[in-house]
Amino acid sequence: MPQDRTGGPAEPPSPEAGRAWSGHEGAEAFAAVEAGTDWLLGYPFVFKALAGADGALLDFGCGPGRVAAHAARALGIRVIGVDASPDMLALARKEGPPGAEYHLVADGRVDGLPDACADAAMCNHVLASLPDERTVLEVFAEIHRLLRPGARFALLTTDPACAGIEYASLRVGEPGVTYGPGEPMPVRLRRTDGTWQSVRNHAWPVETFPPLLERVGFAAVAQHHPTPDEAVGVADPEHVRGRDWSAERLRPPLVVTTAVKR
Repeated sequence: MPQDRTGGPAEPPSPEAGRAWSGHEGAEAFAAVEAGTDWLLGYPFVFKALAGADGALLDFGCGPGRVAAHAARALGIRVIGVDASPDMLALARKEGPPGAEYHLVADGRVDGLPDACADAAMCNHVLASLPDERTVLEVFAEIHRLLRPGARFALLTTDPACAGIEYASLRVGEPGVTYGPGEPMPVRLRRTDGTWQSVRNHAWPVETFPPLLERVGFAAVAQHHPTPDEAVGVADPEHVRGRDWSAERLRPPLVVTTAVKR
């Protein structure tokens, strides 16, 4: 179980910090998350990592489709969104860019899509909902199946090593707690109305990803912690200037892991 820095057991997550994204209400709640830190240090760097790709972009775990719509505009690419939630897909279809298509993930597989149908792939904050290594490997293997050889993959995750720090739009974990792979970890996310949404996610230390990606057939794995200074010229300028991002400057909380399908 998670340990605090004194070696004692960590306090369990509060009862209200349950999974928030299931069903129609959960999908609507997810769509109302502000994601300010992600739009500074996350999504723009995912788009940068995939720049130059053409054809079709796979968004594995597309949620309500907001990020995929931005990716389509930023990259000039057609989107294939997939998600395990029919309610998320329903929201994504409402706002999807021209030419986008959406498919359901069932038992870890997208049955409606053939092998090597995508020219690039991204997976943003999906692994936090996965409880064990086997399920993470299933996601990586399915993304690998859907990509053509030589295609690039970008994975966006939070770093559990930043537990307890208050960022502009999120806090992962509790102060002083160290989380192991797959262990339950509370997360707080700021909504667009300024209130906070509490969810119970799973911690995945970023060093666990490279060997798992390589195991399913990816190569050239690299990791990057984007900083606010690097966001200048990458993220939206008004967004960069909108806050002082003091916590993000002290310790950037997001990691972009990139890989290439062998």
